[in-house]
Amino acid sequence: MRFPGRGRILGLALGLAAAMLAGPGGAQQPLPTITVGTLENGTVNWELETIRDRGFDRENGFELRMRPFAGNPATQVAMQGGQVDAIVSDWIWVAVQRANGAPFTFWPYSTAVGGLMVPADSPVRGLADLEGEKIGIAGGPVDKSWLILRAYHRQRTGRDLADVTQQVFGAPPIIQNAAETGEVAGAINFWHFLARMQAGGMHQVISVAEAAQGLGLDPDTPLLGYVLRDDWVANNPGLARGLAQASRQAKDLLARDDGAWQALRPTMEAGTEAEFIALRDGWRAGIPPEGPVDPADAQRLFALLAELGGDELTGGLSDLPPGLFWPGE
Repeated sequence: MRFPGRGRILGLALGLAAAMLAGPGGAQQPLPTITVGTLENGTVNWELETIRDRGFDRENGFELRMRPFAGNPATQVAMQGGQVDAIVSDWIWVAVQRANGAPFTFWPYSTAVGGLMVPADSPVRGLADLEGEKIGIAGGPVDKSWLILRAYHRQRTGRDLADVTQQVFGAPPIIQNAAETGEVAGAINFWHFLARMQAGGMHQVISVAEAAQGLGLDPDTPLLGYVLRDDWVANNPGLARGLAQASRQAKDLLARDDGAWQALRPTMEAGTEAEFIALRDGWRAGIPPEGPVDPADAQRLFALLAELGGDELTGGLSDLPPGLFWPGE
């Protein structure tokens, strides 16, 4: 049976719905934007691209914009200068900025940390086997992974790795190459370089998460997170919650759906299937628990890092400033 007026009624209904979503004059109202400063090839792009491509931003009331920068210092300068609404950095940097008057706050992004890698045929089975050898370290003398491994070795042996090894500092690709060519006996590198190294045949002696747990710290305390401004959060509470929710939706999708990673594969620049899987699984392993950072857990970690890293790392802070961790509401 045909209903001649059915199509016209449906069209009127759709038109009415569109009008309700439109502003004056029938124009669609644009969503507010959140601009996140990112590294050009940073792993945070995998989450942000998923948010944007899956529409999690629009679902949560905003339009995500990504602004790429050449390095971490450039993203931090952009945040300090108000060129972006958010960046991803570690909360130690945020704590120093906050203590110096910059009203920044932190929301967790990742617990992913580095570890110690050695060649497949290496006789090294533990940190003690590196005494008297060269260690390659990405990130410099106050790299957090290096400090935690130093503390762990000191607890177990009473000796400081900084005193009983020769350190070679350099950019992550240089440290990777030094390990692969045998220039160093072991390498401490960022997690995504470790994934590539492991896919290439090297193996991990100990992870920073294992060392942290051995020191009585909570390995689920995330160091990396979204940096927001207090006044931006106060003026845009719905947007701040929307970003946190979109981040969690992207994490939940990438945690369970292997197919979702195929869209990210060109961005990941994985040379082999093994490298692709190692990068995917390494990112998944860094997904933090839901909710804000526990300030007490963070203070314990901070105290340990401050002892070894000194003022160069902490800017002279002994205690984390109040308000450092955004509660998410």
